Amino acid sequence: MKKVLIGLGIAALAAVCAAAWFWPNIQRAQMAATMFSGAEQVDNFSRAHELFPTATMTASEAPFQFPRGEPISLPEKFSYRTAELDTAQFLEDTDTSALLVIHDGKLRFEDYWRTGGRDVEWLSMSVAKSFTSALVGIAVDEGHIRSIEEPVTDYVPSLKGSAYDGVRIKDVLQMSSGAAWEENYGDPESDIRRFGNILAFGGSYEEFLKTVRREREPGTFNRYNSAETQVLGLLLVAATGRPVADYMEEKLWQPLGTENDAHWLVDDEGLEMVFAGLNATALDYAKMGELFRLNGAWQGRQIVPADWVKASVTPDAPHLMPGDNPASDFALGYGYQWWVMDGDEGEYSAIGVYNQFIYVNPSRDLVIVKLSANSDYGTSEDGSSDKEFETIELFRAIGEALAPETAD
Repeated sequence: MKKVLIGLGIAALAAVCAAAWFWPNIQRAQMAATMFSGAEQVDNFSRAHELFPTATMTASEAPFQFPRGEPISLPEKFSYRTAELDTAQFLEDTDTSALLVIHDGKLRFEDYWRTGGRDVEWLSMSVAKSFTSALVGIAVDEGHIRSIEEPVTDYVPSLKGSAYDGVRIKDVLQMSSGAAWEENYGDPESDIRRFGNILAFGGSYEEFLKTVRREREPGTFNRYNSAETQVLGLLLVAATGRPVADYMEEKLWQPLGTENDAHWLVDDEGLEMVFAGLNATALDYAKMGELFRLNGAWQGRQIVPADWVKASVTPDAPHLMPGDNPASDFALGYGYQWWVMDGDEGEYSAIGVYNQFIYVNPSRDLVIVKLSANSDYGTSEDGSSDKEFETIELFRAIGEALAPETAD
């Protein structure tokens, strides 16, 4: 009997150990399985860096804090098309975790909800793409990349024979490679869902990219394609000889005076998920928006070349223009991994699924960060549940309501 009890104890202990060993993988798989299903993600987005393998970027030794400006209240309502929307209800409906308003370099509104908080890292989703583009600009400026007119396969020969063979780096930056791709978040079999699942179930982003095939002539059609950004990640590693997290920590994260460590999710080969896997705090995200508002200059230092900033937020070909564009699959314009709004105020934004935003309106000296976990995202065929255009109108209403600060 004693031997039986000992055996049962050993079996129970082994089961507990096995469960503990596999629990992180189970949690990752659960998160992947529930994405774009309507399930709440507020817990997952605030701890993705704890669930998945990561590379760390250390906070700056000289942290910068935005000076406090005169506090503002958000407009109670804002207009979208023919509807008038309640701001508080909209923030709740989109599962907002953080909202910051920086006006003329001063923090004038800051609030957090749900699992958000000042020191809480949040999964960026495609906001990460704009950081990746900035790193490419720095690498060009430093001579690691000779020209964005060169084929990306000059640097990443492993992609020869794929859709990216011979494609200009510039066309990859502008989501115009001509690759066949389906960025349909509601379809579990779509390219983006299968690509994203690599993080949860294992695999290599580079190996996946080799399988992408060409659909159109490069430089003729703007098709949003997260694989393009991952190609840029391979480019950065090949050109600089360094991991993306290492290069970004030195060239961008530390110089920006970030207040908190940040984490990149990585695949089985240690390659950063540069199309969506950055985890950082709202205040540190805001520094990227302010850096671009200031044309790449920060505290007396030019971090990103000013001409790169301008090119990044300036559509320069017909297929990249905002509006009803038959040569594009989205109504916003596109630069180098930044979305560009129509109108005369020069607005642009980093945008990630589930309502992540770093919005910049240089004509109003305005930067807004919104971090969210909109559980309805990707659940409607017509995109009406995504709330991206409504969010832009909220930001515009905030900008229009901003009054200059009173003199001291």
